[in-house]
Amino acid sequence: MIIGIDFDNTIVCYDEVLRTTALERKLIPEHLCASKGSIRDYLCSSGLENTWTELQGYLYGPGIASATAFPGVADFFKFCRSIHVQIKIISHKTLYPYRGPRHNLRSFAHKWIAGSGLFPLKNSIDYAQNIFFESTKENKLKRICSLECDFFIDDLSEFLSENGFPTKTRRILFDPHRVHPSCNTYHRAVSWEEIKEIITGHAVTG
Repeated sequence: MIIGIDFDNTIVCYDEVLRTTALERKLIPEHLCASKGSIRDYLCSSGLENTWTELQGYLYGPGIASATAFPGVADFFKFCRSIHVQIKIISHKTLYPYRGPRHNLRSFAHKWIAGSGLFPLKNSIDYAQNIFFESTKENKLKRICSLECDFFIDDLSEFLSENGFPTKTRRILFDPHRVHPSCNTYHRAVSWEEIKEIITGHAVTG
């Protein structure tokens, strides 16, 4: 079995570092909750779309050093290794941010992965065979298809609902903040423990 997993906001949780950074820059009020969606919506509704884009460039660059994995990710990775399930990280990630300083976003992501202990890869060949940062959404879809992923896990419902999504790949929406309704297109999970249950359930039933 091969499981494809998105990276930002699926494996890596930016909620706390995002809120801290936004508060330090006096971009949001104290009472606003820490979720990415809440902060994005607040800034964009305040006419600060460009500020939001620059903030994302910081988070996915230097800010990632202060980000953590979502609860349950480490246990899920260990579980997959124990039953010889392959994990492929497949992410739509440009080399540089759309606005702001030209941080090499992929380099920062690789450093985070190497230091996280989640994904013990031995060398550059291991990285090349298991981690894929794609420049476009279309290339991300093609990668999922070419790797023949049995499952793909993502935090974006619109991506999982793309017309070009591989029909043979089962889709799981990671929705820790419970902001998306259920949908026939994908399974919805609010935790990594629930993702594990969905996958093991399919493994048992076929």
